[in-house]
Amino acid sequence: MTGEPREQDWLVISVSTAGAPDSLRVQVWRKLRSLGALYLQQSVCLLPARPEVVREIRRLIDRVRHQGGTARTLPMAFTDPAEEQAVIAEMNAARDAEYAEVLERLPALRQELADEQARGNATYAEVEESEADLHRFHSWLNKIAARDYFAAPGGQEARDAVEQAAGELAAFEEAALRAEAPDHATPRLRAVKTR
Repeated sequence: MTGEPREQDWLVISVSTAGAPDSLRVQVWRKLRSLGALYLQQSVCLLPARPEVVREIRRLIDRVRHQGGTARTLPMAFTDPAEEQAVIAEMNAARDAEYAEVLERLPALRQELADEQARGNATYAEVEESEADLHRFHSWLNKIAARDYFAAPGGQEARDAVEQAAGELAAFEEAALRAEAPDHATPRLRAVKTR
């Protein structure tokens, strides 16, 4: 064996920030949450030992130790496949809850587009604002997907809903283009004159 973790291996991470700056506790919590860690108890969590996770955990442990905290990571393998499946189901449930939040908030963007169009307010400023909102949804979805190690069932529905909103924004943008520059609403090929 090369010492590299197999995909089905796990990491148990234990971190204590006692005696370290208060800001370190928040940094550790944010990093572990961003990786999708499953807490087993306070200060002890579990993550799949994927190469990108192992790298991030090594960096986190170095940071904790350099700032006066204590941290340890231990490789682990489940001996009971049912227990491993239960952990995977719990991680998938956490991701599904995050995907559900995306789905819960997305209708507000879609409704805003519909309302602005109904008011005849399809403008470049509205397009720009809605693009920024859609970009936030894409970014949020990408962050969730990065910690969705086991393809939680809610992921596809959330991705489809964001893509549907992107299509609605494209239609809104076309309406804004027609309203603000009616001659340019449909792209035309024009002959270029040469001297």
